Amino acid sequence: MSKELYDRAVTVSQRAYAPYSNYLVGAVALARDGRVFEGVNVENAAYPLGVCAERSVLSRAVVEGARPGDIEAVGITASPCGGCRQWLYEWRIGEVSYSRADGSIAQATAAELLPDSWDLPA
Repeated sequence: MSKELYDRAVTVSQRAYAPYSNYLVGAVALARDGRVFEGVNVENAAYPLGVCAERSVLSRAVVEGARPGDIEAVGITASPCGGCRQWLYEWRIGEVSYSRADGSIAQATAAELLPDSWDLPA
């Protein structure tokens, strides 16, 4: 499953909007009920206002009615930044596949990507 999600994320990344960095990132999320969501990074001239592909795909899942715990796996074309690792953790993603700097594909749980994390009471 991880290779399939990653491969689809590579295809999706071509739709990213990254005119400043030219760094195209795609993310694909698989819900436990079989739905698939796609997301890309979207840059903005006011650089901090850009959106990472991971946050884009999880936001898309929310629009479609998903909630934390509903997403089984995510494939990403880049290693998640710290903020996105928090998003993946909060969504309790069980399998995160992403491309390392050397081009190899890594697989981890969101909890492994963000050790010693904390939770707000629900």
